[in-house]
This record gives sequence, C-alpha cells and structure tokens, in this order.
Amino acid sequence: QLQLVESGGGLVQPGGSLRLSCAASGVIFSINTMGWYRQAPGKQRELVATITIGGTTNYADSVKGRFTISRDNAKSTVYLQMNSLKPEDTAVYYCNAAATGWNRNEYYYWGQGTQLTVSS
Repeated sequence: QLQLVESGGGLVQPGGSLRLSCAASGVIFSINTMGWYRQAPGKQRELVATITIGGTTNYADSVKGRFTISRDNAKSTVYLQMNSLKPEDTAVYYCNAAATGWNRNEYYYWGQGTQLTVSS
C-alpha cells in the first residue's frame, strides 16, 4: 500500500509561481512513474506532467516551458514547479504514482488533491 500526500497549493496571482510537493509513504516494492494531473470545475481530469524513476519527463502541451516536474527518489517525493501561472491553470491538482507490489503486480495510487487558484 502507498499513501500520497500533496502540499503547496493555494492562491496565486497570474504570472506568479508555486511549487507542489507529493510525498509517498508505505511499504511497496518500487515506485515507478510519478505524475501530476489536474481537474478544473466541469472538466475531466487531465495529465499535467509525469516523470519516470529514471528521470524521463513528459508534459502536457499547455504547460510546456512553464512547469517543471522533478523527483527525489530517496525521499519518494515528486515536485511540480509552476511558473508563469495563468487563470486557466486553476484546478485541483492530483499526485499519481504507479508502483510495483511485492507480488510484482502494478498498482496505481492517487493523492487527495490540492487546490490551485490563479486569480488577481
């Protein structure tokens, strides 16, 4: 089992910056790809960025050049540095982790979400 706890959301003005963190805890064989997704009111949850255990990253086109995902494997933590924020970035941001259990099965976990509001 794995628990994901996000932190760092809040209210920020357009053009501002914010960093989200997601700490994973629990007993699992390995944590593989970690990522961030977001869901705005009335919209489906969408991919923001992912990062593999080896550090390969993937970004949604809407955040490329503005957001940076990183991870600290020793701390089982993934970060999302968000710069040049826009009102359309307003959403609940969810951390996601793909993990391998001791039985070698793949499992997917979600955090509880953290609200980001970009508004003046």
